[in-house]
Amino acid sequence: MRIGIVCPYSWDVPGGVQFHIRDLAEHLIALGHEVSVLAPADDETPLPRYVVSAGRAVPVPYNGSVARLNFGFLSAARVRRWLHDGTFDVIHIHEPASPSLGLLTCWAAQGPIVATFHTSNPRSRAMIAAYPILQAALEKISARIAVSEYARRTLVEHLGGDAVVIPNGVDVDFFAGAEPRPEWGTPAAERDTGGTIGFIGRIDEPRKGLPVLMRALPSILRARPDARLLVAGRGDEEEAVAALPAGMRERVEFLGMVSDEDKARLLRSVDLYVAPNTGGESFGIILVEAMSAGAPVLGSDLDAFVQVLDRGAAGEIFANEDAEALAGAAVRLLGDPARRAELRERGSAHVRRFDWSTVGADILAVYETVTDGAASVATDDRPGLRQRFGLARS
Repeated sequence: MRIGIVCPYSWDVPGGVQFHIRDLAEHLIALGHEVSVLAPADDETPLPRYVVSAGRAVPVPYNGSVARLNFGFLSAARVRRWLHDGTFDVIHIHEPASPSLGLLTCWAAQGPIVATFHTSNPRSRAMIAAYPILQAALEKISARIAVSEYARRTLVEHLGGDAVVIPNGVDVDFFAGAEPRPEWGTPAAERDTGGTIGFIGRIDEPRKGLPVLMRALPSILRARPDARLLVAGRGDEEEAVAALPAGMRERVEFLGMVSDEDKARLLRSVDLYVAPNTGGESFGIILVEAMSAGAPVLGSDLDAFVQVLDRGAAGEIFANEDAEALAGAAVRLLGDPARRAELRERGSAHVRRFDWSTVGADILAVYETVTDGAASVATDDRPGLRQRFGLARS
């Protein structure tokens, strides 16, 4: 099958959607399909052979963050050329409602279109206001996927229609097989008084929750003075620790941006992974990666996180933005090796449903449904088919 995938966000700025698209493309290629990904990218960005640059992106406020998007006449021309050269059997657009390549592709493409909706935002005034502009493009979509029930709810409430829920995928074995790094673990002599906490995310993006974790850290260190926090991600490191007492700042180690390999090794090394995100999350891929690596997870009680953590069975949950609740749970878990071992076991079993062997097969089933004759699918009256895949009416 010839598959064209559209990435809305700049390829050179790491993010969950980009990682999902990269891994999906490589999974499909490994199965023998021909895949081309169209994505914004700076001229100097090294790209995999399957990625086609749509040109430089610009920063745009979107979904409580700043997304680097690509939109305009030049982008539209590149979309049309990519579609012409690709002669795809199916087009898979991510975030078609954002002002980016997905919307341009919806306008220009012919034939079967699958769309994945990642955004979870129950009160998006921008999406409501833009609906009259989006409607003509969205009506061309043959099938809709939402990465979580909360992304599906956002789609239904703002744009109408429905979608099948297929979560983001993870190469579980890649994380499970990573080698821990001794310097990122806890020395045997400090296991009763310390513990290593991990955090991965953009430091200067408040919704990723690092400020909440920093507010919790003094209480954690008073109870466990040898504990330390490892932070991986880009941002202003000095500003991140500015509110900490001076004597505690040395207990925070910033690793900067890390490779995929080092991310997996970090997650394999820590005693506890904390996800203090405060909002705007439709799924929580880092939770799945952490559980895949065997890290016990403590996450805020965002709806999407609660679902990924199997309502607390696969990881523990604390009240969103409550630093003292975070600190209390972290201290308890760091002091309870048996509970952490239980979470590792439950998390490792739970994440198998997110492995690409399952997620990839579900996405391919959607592709096959829309390519097996759009006309026959549009008139198929088999119970549940249209509802399952969120099929557009002709």
